[in-house]
Amino acid sequence: MPSMQFLASLRILRLHGFLHKFSFPQRLSVSASAGFFSSSHFDSISSPHRDSSSSSLQSPVQTICSLVIESYFRQPHLRFSPFKLNLDVDADFLTHEQAISVVASLASEEGSMMALSFFYWAIRFPKFRYFMRLYIVCTMLLVEKCKQERADEVVECMIGVFAEIGKLKEAVDMIIDMRNQGLVLTTRVMNRIIMVAAEMGLLEYAGNMFDEMSARGMAPNSCTYKSIIVGYCRYGNVLDVDRWINEMMERGFVVDNATLTLIINAFCKKGFVSRAFWLFHKVKKMGLSPNLINYSSMISGLCKRGSVKQAFELLEEMVRNGWKPNVYTHTSLIDGLCKKGWTDRAFRLFLKLVRSDIYKPNVYTYTAMISGYCKEEKLNRAEMLFERMKEQGMVPNTNTYTTLIDGHCKAGNFSRAYELMEFMCNEGFFPNICTYNAMVDGLCKKGRVEEAFKLLNKGCRNRVEADAVTYNILISEQCKHADLNRALMFLTKMLKVGFQPDVHLYTTLISAFCRQKMMNDSEKLFDEVVKLGFVPTKETYTSMICGYCRERKIGLAVKFFQRMSDHGCAPDSISYGALISGLCKESRLDEARRLYDVMIDNGLTPCEVTRVTLAYEYCKTEEFASAMVILERLDKKLWIHTVHTLIRKLCSEKKVGMAALFFHKLLDKEVNVDRVSLAAFMTACCESNKYALVSDLTERISKGIG
Repeated sequence: MPSMQFLASLRILRLHGFLHKFSFPQRLSVSASAGFFSSSHFDSISSPHRDSSSSSLQSPVQTICSLVIESYFRQPHLRFSPFKLNLDVDADFLTHEQAISVVASLASEEGSMMALSFFYWAIRFPKFRYFMRLYIVCTMLLVEKCKQERADEVVECMIGVFAEIGKLKEAVDMIIDMRNQGLVLTTRVMNRIIMVAAEMGLLEYAGNMFDEMSARGMAPNSCTYKSIIVGYCRYGNVLDVDRWINEMMERGFVVDNATLTLIINAFCKKGFVSRAFWLFHKVKKMGLSPNLINYSSMISGLCKRGSVKQAFELLEEMVRNGWKPNVYTHTSLIDGLCKKGWTDRAFRLFLKLVRSDIYKPNVYTYTAMISGYCKEEKLNRAEMLFERMKEQGMVPNTNTYTTLIDGHCKAGNFSRAYELMEFMCNEGFFPNICTYNAMVDGLCKKGRVEEAFKLLNKGCRNRVEADAVTYNILISEQCKHADLNRALMFLTKMLKVGFQPDVHLYTTLISAFCRQKMMNDSEKLFDEVVKLGFVPTKETYTSMICGYCRERKIGLAVKFFQRMSDHGCAPDSISYGALISGLCKESRLDEARRLYDVMIDNGLTPCEVTRVTLAYEYCKTEEFASAMVILERLDKKLWIHTVHTLIRKLCSEKKVGMAALFFHKLLDKEVNVDRVSLAAFMTACCESNKYALVSDLTERISKGIG
C-alpha cells in the first residue's frame, strides 16, 4: 500500500493546475521577466517585510518562479547542467509547500529543466534538503514529462541525502511506493541503493536489494557486484567477498583494477593469500590486465605470508609485462626477505634502491631493513641504518622507533630502549600503544613485571589506551606464573572494553588451567571458544588431552583426540605423544602401541619422550621383543639415540638385565659406545651385584664385536 506521505504528495500534484492558474496569469516572456526585475523589487524579495506594497504585487511562488526563469535564460549552461542555478534569495523566504508549488508550476509552465534547476538550488539548504515530499513531487513531475533519466537523477540524489541522516530505508520504501504510480525502477537506481547501503555497512540490506532486482527482472551488472564486493572488503568479510566474486565471474563480469586491489588486500589481511593469488590469475585469464598497483599488492601479500619465492616470480612476470617495480614493491620484497631471516639478500636489494637514480628508499624501506636486523639481534647494523636515514634527511616515524625499541627490549638493552622513547617525544612522535607493548612484553620476558606495570600505567596517564595485544601480553604473563585469578581479571576487563580474545589467547588460558589440573574451568573455556564461532586449534586440543591425561581421565582424553577431526585439526606428534603417555600410565599398552603405529603411518616422527616411554613400559613387563619392535621403525640415528636414553633410564631403575639386552643390540649397530651410557650401566650393575653382565659387555667391547 502507498504510504500516507506519498498520497499527500500526489494530492499536491493534482492541485498543481490550480497553482498554475493563480501563480501565472500568463506565460512570462524573456523581456517581460527581465522588465519585472527592477532593483527595488529585488530588494523586496530579499527582505519581504520591508516593502509591503511591493510584496503584495506578487506571491512568493510567483516571485521565485520569475527569478528562476530570468536566471535560466541568463545562464545557458543550466539547460545541460541544472545544478548551478544561482538565486540571491534567502531560503527562509519560502515555506515547504511553496517550494513544492514552485517546482510544480515551473514544470508545467516552463519545462522540467527549470523545475530541476530550482530543485537542486533548494536542496542546498537544510530546510529543504531533508524534505522528502520535494523529492517525490520533482520525481513524479519528471516521470510525467517522460524524463526517466532526470527522474533517476533525483531519486539517486534522494537516496544519498537521506542516507546522510540514517534514513536510507525510509527513502527506499518511498521509491518503491512511487513505482505503483508510474516510476520505473531502473538498474541505475537499484545500483545506487546497493552502493550507498554497502558504504553504510548495511551489507545484508544491500543483498536484499540485489534479490529485489532479480525478483523484478532487472539484470545486475558489474557495478552492482562491485558495490557489494567493495562493501564486504571494507568490513573484512572475506568469505562473503569470495561468494560474490564467484557469482560475478560465473556471469562473465570481471572486476576492475581498483576493485582487484581492494580484494587482494582484504584477502591477504585475513590470511587468505592463496585465494587472492588464485583470483589474481583468474581475472587475468578473463581479460583483465593487472597494473602496477595490483602486482605490488599481490607481491606484498605473498611476502607477508612468507612466500618470498612466489613473490619474486610474480615480480619477474610484472617486469615482462612492462611494469617497473617502484619503491613500494621493493619495500615489500625487502620486508619479506627480512621476515625469512635473509637479511643479506634484503640488504643487497636495499643497496640497489640506494644506488637507483629513479627510486630511493623511503622511511618504510629503512624501517623494514631495521626490523630485519633487529630480528637477528644485529642491533649495531640496525642503529647504523637508523642514523643513516636521519643523515639522508628522513624523519623516523613512530613505527621506526617502535621497531628499534622492540629489538633492544628483546636483547635486554632497556636503557637504550628508554632513551629511544625519550628521543621520540623530543621529535614530536609520542609513543603509541605498539611502543608500550614492545616495552611491556620485553620487561615481562626478562622478569621485570612490576616495572612493566609501572610503564603501562604511565602510558595510561598519557592517554595511551591498551589494545588487544596489551591484554594478550598481560594475560599470558599471568598464565606463565599460574596466577589464574589475575589472568581472568584481565580477561574480564578486556571483554568489558570491547576487545574479543582470539582462539590463541583462549588456548593460553586453557593450557594454564590444564597445567593446574582445573579441568572443569578448562572445559568451560573450551565450550566458550566453540560458542563464539572460533575453530579450536591442534594446540587447544592438545592442551585438553594433556590435562585429562594428568588427571588420569583417559576416556575424556581419547574423546577430545577423536574430536580433533571435527574442526579440521590433524594431530601432530605432540598430540599423539600426550595421549600415548596417558595410555601408558594406565597400562593400556596395546592401545598406545596402535596409536604409535598410526602416528608413524601418518608420516609423523614420535618425540624422544614418546619413544622412550612406550618402550620402557614394555620393558617393565619384561616384554623385550615388543619394546624392540617399537623401535625398529625408527631410522638408525634416532634408534641409537633412543636406545642410549632407554639404557640410562633402565639403569636408574636398576633394571640392569633389560639394559644389558639393549646394550648388546646397540653394539650390533654401533661399535663406538657412549661413555655416559656405559658408565651408568657399569654403576648400576655394581650396585646390583651383577658383575657378570659387566664382564660380558666389556669383553665384547674389547674384542670390537659389532
